Amino acid sequence: MLRRYTDMTGHTVEIDHSPRRIVSLVPSQTELLYDLGLSDEVVGITKFCVHPTEWFRNKKRVGGTKTVHIDIVKGLQPDLILANKEENVKEQVEELSSFCPTWTSNIQTIEEGLQMIQQVGALAGREAMAEALINDIRSGFDALAQATAPRRVAYFIWRDPWMCAGGDTFISDMITRMGWINVLTDKDRYPEIQLEELKDLNIDTILLSSEPYPFKDKHIAEISAVLPNADIRLVDGEMFSWYGSRMKKAVVYLQNMLR
Repeated sequence: MLRRYTDMTGHTVEIDHSPRRIVSLVPSQTELLYDLGLSDEVVGITKFCVHPTEWFRNKKRVGGTKTVHIDIVKGLQPDLILANKEENVKEQVEELSSFCPTWTSNIQTIEEGLQMIQQVGALAGREAMAEALINDIRSGFDALAQATAPRRVAYFIWRDPWMCAGGDTFISDMITRMGWINVLTDKDRYPEIQLEELKDLNIDTILLSSEPYPFKDKHIAEISAVLPNADIRLVDGEMFSWYGSRMKKAVVYLQNMLR
């Protein structure tokens, strides 16, 4: 029976059976597929899909999230491709959708991440497992003890140019759930900034992500020279930006940070 699904960009995907050959172009969603028990069904992933380790080592790689090798994907004969509006390139997603049902997520909040889990579970015939995972994540965030004294935070994702998470991002929603305040909440997506711009924002804490730019200790000193009063920390970017099943682990990580 033909089933129709509307993805998170408004595109309609038609599938006539539970997918048996899935290609995932999004690291967070690849990990989700693993946690939904779809090991045999996933035939292709990107070079950035590092979790789980056994998939990273053994599954066919189809290029990067923004450099998908269309010919490799086509050769895998997939019956479902999972993409993301921000992480993948629109023109490549459109080309992929010309020969295979391609479902695209668009996620800016924790709630939208949970919607993605539910919809991927439905697509792949793993509704019950998806629902159980959603309940666990929701319970975790409900139990998250927020900061009693909100910290004013800037979350860095890139250097040269410096870039931070704006207010309409999944990362910003995670910061808000901690009871902290993203000082760049009035900015869209990932604005470029000058360190000097942050001097007047009364920042308490600067978070330097491990991805996509791999910040190190040496960058703490670089920023501290301009913002000497800020508490600067290296953080696990996967815990703040992976919007799939990683959210279950992220709750514990955030709680430990708050402690």
